[in-house]
Amino acid sequence: MNIRYEYTTHFKPKPTGPVAFGTYMTDYMFLMNYETGKGWYDPRIVPYGPFQIDPACTVLHYAQEIFEGMKAYRDPNGDIRLFRPEENFKRMNRSCDRMCIPQVNVDDCVEAVKALVKLEQDWVPREKDTSLYIRPFIFATDNHIGVHASHTYLFAIILCPVGSYYPEGLAPVKIMIEEEDVRAVRGGTGFTKCGGNYAASLRAGDRAEKQGYSQVLWLDGVERKYIEEVGAMNVFFKISGQIVTPALSGSILPGITRMSCLELLRSWGYPVSERRLSVDELVSAARDGSLEEAFGSGTAAVVSPIGELSFHGEHFTVNGGKIGPVTQKLYDELTGIQWGRREDPFGWSVKI
Repeated sequence: MNIRYEYTTHFKPKPTGPVAFGTYMTDYMFLMNYETGKGWYDPRIVPYGPFQIDPACTVLHYAQEIFEGMKAYRDPNGDIRLFRPEENFKRMNRSCDRMCIPQVNVDDCVEAVKALVKLEQDWVPREKDTSLYIRPFIFATDNHIGVHASHTYLFAIILCPVGSYYPEGLAPVKIMIEEEDVRAVRGGTGFTKCGGNYAASLRAGDRAEKQGYSQVLWLDGVERKYIEEVGAMNVFFKISGQIVTPALSGSILPGITRMSCLELLRSWGYPVSERRLSVDELVSAARDGSLEEAFGSGTAAVVSPIGELSFHGEHFTVNGGKIGPVTQKLYDELTGIQWGRREDPFGWSVKI
């Protein structure tokens, strides 16, 4: 891919202390356009700035858009690494297919990320457990009010430095099992990374926060009895020695961290089951003590231990409200590989 560069002479000051996640963008961004009959064209890295879009732009009315989330990490030698970047763009193409957006070339997208991060390498923070967040996204750009797929699109990548997700340590969170709203249904867009899924989760998240809970645990949208995701993350439970995570049924996001956790757990010899898990089974395990650990997994947090569950007004403490040994082991191993502090037998870490 022949990337065109437009350089700036107006550079932003680098943040000198912790910054809120997703609030301080770097100097440059990557852009590429699509037009029916022409394909993807004009890949370029340009100064970061606002888009100018028409009030009739398709994305504003019909939400035809998708995105990804990944990170760049600085290892102990000062080199910069990505974590399984090709998997993010394979997933992006699955989202493209569902949202009727033209697919992208995976290798070209990885090349674009590498080129942009290399140009912005001084923005990759050096403090422990910090990283550069990478947000690729695509949105429809036709200027027409009508329910049909767009004929033009914009692909963009923006970057922002982020601190540790856990500024006060890897503390277990409180989760409320959602009984009213649903996040997604099979046959819908639940397995894609599109904004509509997250918009649909906001009301339940607000309700949970007002009651002192960090996130909600979603049930399926049909029978309202099977566990799906926790907040915007995949979820795992250790029940009677076995690691259980909901099977990918079409309404659950196939997380890159989820996949990595499963591969690590199996390589360590843990019994792992991807299956349907009912809320009744989970509550029963919480009551009789066979629920030994619970945690969410995702790019931002890596793993997030769950210390308390709430359902029908009943509250269940998990592992005494402390992080469990399997959760801690996964966190240490994944972050060790991502930041280059541990050996990577899987070839997941990619140097830029």
